[in-house]
Amino acid sequence: MPGKIEDYSVIGDGETAALVDRRGSIDWLCWPCFDSDACFAALLGDSSHGYWKLAPSSDLKSLARRYRPNNLVLETEFVTAEGAVTLIDFMPPRGKASDVVRLVRCDRGRVRMRMDLVIRFGMGRNIPWVKKTEEGSALLAICGPDMVILRTPVDTRGEDMTTVADFEIAEGDTIPFVLTYRASHLEVPEAIDPEQALRDTESFWKECCDR
Repeated sequence: MPGKIEDYSVIGDGETAALVDRRGSIDWLCWPCFDSDACFAALLGDSSHGYWKLAPSSDLKSLARRYRPNNLVLETEFVTAEGAVTLIDFMPPRGKASDVVRLVRCDRGRVRMRMDLVIRFGMGRNIPWVKKTEEGSALLAICGPDMVILRTPVDTRGEDMTTVADFEIAEGDTIPFVLTYRASHLEVPEAIDPEQALRDTESFWKECCDR
């Protein structure tokens, strides 16, 4: 079930925005614009209407979240018996395509993680056709005029109309997940550098705040 409205934080790129709850789940995102239909709409329904969750597999001992100073870069810290991880969520300033970047950083120990991705275009009504790119470097979800691309080094698989991944991350490591939107009649956009995108995003929002 969706969280309480006060449990959501916002990330955005100036042309659309996503709502991220305390559990590490994006439960609302209209793509490519604010007035587009949502592809994640669990906030107004349930998990079958689309969401994207990244969180530890084991029980949490504590949880904390914050924005980086003068920035729309969200950090959620999960602490388990195995260790601690920080989930860094942001949307870079828009280029040719729109991206949601999620970085999983292990701060202590070795933590088992789980990803669940349910893409539902048309405000939760439409299930996309999902396939790997020819070279196998990305996962494509296409439905009518809409396309999203998932890029991550983690192996993913399909389960009950859901894209899932189970993985472990060790202290000092960071694993990126990048979800990109583009109209389906256009070519698949090139991959972005997640670390450079983070630096660009921090600079963008700092300049906005300075003004």
